[in-house]
Amino acid sequence: MRIALTGSSGKLGSVVARELTAAGHDVIGLDRTGERGPRFVQLDLTDYGQVVDALAGVDRAVGFDAVVHLGAIPAPGLMTDAATFHNNMTSTFNVFWAAVRLGIRRIVYASSETVLGLPFDVPPPYIPVDEEYPPRPESVYSIVKTLEEQLARELVRWHPDLSITALRFSNVMWPEDYVEFPSFDADAFARKWNLWGYIDARDGAQAIDRALDVAPLGFETYIIAAADTVMSRPNAELVAEVFPEVPVHGELGEHDTMLSIAKARRVLGYEPQHSWRDPR
Repeated sequence: MRIALTGSSGKLGSVVARELTAAGHDVIGLDRTGERGPRFVQLDLTDYGQVVDALAGVDRAVGFDAVVHLGAIPAPGLMTDAATFHNNMTSTFNVFWAAVRLGIRRIVYASSETVLGLPFDVPPPYIPVDEEYPPRPESVYSIVKTLEEQLARELVRWHPDLSITALRFSNVMWPEDYVEFPSFDADAFARKWNLWGYIDARDGAQAIDRALDVAPLGFETYIIAAADTVMSRPNAELVAEVFPEVPVHGELGEHDTMLSIAKARRVLGYEPQHSWRDPR
């Protein structure tokens, strides 16, 4: 596919650009900053004119078969709440609206694990968490992610030939980040905010590639995490210490992720290939 990739210079986006290109796709990065060249277009996603123009094809280039939208302020607390809301909500509306107007019918984008109720100061309804319970935003950043998912639902209702896939990515990691993981064991509460989850950026790219290939028409959400936790301590011990009153649904496994990826495995064929325990 010829793919427009917003946020192509970010922690996840830079790896996605590399991996999708290696998989044979023609990837054009769209971001505020990036390496100048034929595979990159500088733009401001909050400016609808720039977005629709870029997705239509820059400098007489052809348009795109799909959009992968990762461009955003990437986490709560990095900017003011108002700045986060205005940037992220406007950017996503512009990308979705421009894609639909231009006839692009496949969109894969970064939602967030935060819609599950992070940082879990209010405990989750059960563990492992999954996509079955309604969003529980606890930050303005997460409110935006929740609103983006609702926007996508309405757009596919209007356009039954449209596919929008929301990937609720866990905390994105590069291999060089793994050196810090053994220190997490000292305090079970230090990483309880996302149930001790993470995602290797390379597996994040795999999930995007799978969604581009097989995601059905309509709108669906998928939790995308590594197959394991960031902890050496067993899951039963962690849950008993930090969330003793939360019901456990099914088997926890010793180190299996508590951000359930069962749906992504079943529908998308997603299967994590990378772990901090074997950092290849």
